[in-house]
Formats: sequence, C-alpha cells, structure tokens
Amino acid sequence: MYKRHILGRRGEAVAVKYLRNKGYSILEKNFMCRQGEIDIIAKEKDYIVFIEIKSRTNMKYGLPSEAVTKEKIKHILKSANYYLYINNLENVNVRVDVIEEYIEKNKYYINHIKQVL
Repeated sequence: MYKRHILGRRGEAVAVKYLRNKGYSILEKNFMCRQGEIDIIAKEKDYIVFIEIKSRTNMKYGLPSEAVTKEKIKHILKSANYYLYINNLENVNVRVDVIEEYIEKNKYYINHIKQVL
C-alpha cells in the first residue's frame, strides 16, 4: 500500500508539472469530500477541469484509464458538483479528464484523455 501511495503522489506531481506546462492553472489538489475525491482541479481557458490521474509501472492490470470505472466517474461527478456548489461557480464550462501515466525506469509517459464523458 505504501509503495502505491508514493507512486500516486509522484504521479500527481508529474501531472501538475505537465498541466502547468500546457497552460493550466491548478486550483486544487486532492480535493476530498463526502462524495469522493478528485486528484486535480484545474482551470484551462474558460473550463474548470476535474482530473483523475492513474499511474502504472506495468500493464499487468491493464491500461491506467481502465481503472476509471463508471462507479469512479459517478463519484467524480458528485464531488465536482459539490466543489462547484461550495465555490459558488454557476454557468461554467466543466470537463472531466483522465491522465494516464506509464512509468518505466523512472521515466514518465503521459497520455492526457480529455472529456471522458
């Protein structure tokens, strides 16, 4: 469990750097509420983007994005709605993205999947 936690934190740091390089502003990291958790909440142009990050060191359990199940998406949407509500964000463009990270010999390969819904 601890090794996965470290892998996840490093993956999030890599994703934040990637997103900033692409012009995103990071609004929140690891937003938690009763409805669930969102890894990163960012702003890109006129969009609020809710981002799930999945990292893998091998393909033994499939592609990273395959771990984003319908149930996980349901929790992301509930959490996103709560975030919008508590921040009084109405009539904003919203998107849910997934960032897949493949890690091989301490090198990260990123696949950014936009608008997964």
